[in-house]
Amino acid sequence: MSTAMSFSSDCTHCPIRHRAVCSNCEPDEMTQLEQMKYYRSFEAGQPIMWGGDKMEFVGSVVVGTATIERLMEDGRKQTMGLLLPSDFIGRPGREVAIYDVTAVTDVTLCCFRRGQFEQLVATKPNVAQRLLEMALDELDSARDWMLLLGRKTAREKIATFLMMIVRRTTESNTIDAASQSKIKLPLTREAMADYMGLTLETVSRQFSGLRKDGLIEMDGKRSIIIPNVSALQAEAGSDQI
Repeated sequence: MSTAMSFSSDCTHCPIRHRAVCSNCEPDEMTQLEQMKYYRSFEAGQPIMWGGDKMEFVGSVVVGTATIERLMEDGRKQTMGLLLPSDFIGRPGREVAIYDVTAVTDVTLCCFRRGQFEQLVATKPNVAQRLLEMALDELDSARDWMLLLGRKTAREKIATFLMMIVRRTTESNTIDAASQSKIKLPLTREAMADYMGLTLETVSRQFSGLRKDGLIEMDGKRSIIIPNVSALQAEAGSDQI
């Protein structure tokens, strides 16, 4: 069962305020959102939403990581994407969920009743515009992931995944390419292997190779230090940071 979490009602101190669906809101729009929002928390492994269920709420990930999954007819489950802090769950205008959403880590959501949020989108262009921007960003990410799955080597896949985490966990809109970065892996290596179409052995081997070449440093089981972001980006097979 999900439980409510106590967060400050002041959205100006929200950790995802700079990139969430409310990032472009004017003060009056923020007031409306604050009046309708509520928080829910989910433990690691707990379902957030089942495909086929009626969507009672939409919202943003504040803390934690979730996966978007599709169950196939033969019982196999495929991970379709990741939801990281500031990502939006649900679609205004869609009454039924088409994917399963599962908490990978402990997750906190900032939720809005779907009907109330749809009314806000219909009357407040800043919210609608931000939703459009996020949808287009998600489309670009999906295209990039198609390239990763279809053309990139195992080493490039791991480097691309790590760079995705760097970009998504950097508060600023710009990343200092020559700087050091520290990230926390949101997935286990087994989950990473499933997500990228690799075997667990291949994922472990590629991490060992990146570490041996000085491109990453392990700081515990899930924390990674990247001494030089641009060097790791070069391994991703793309010059986009």
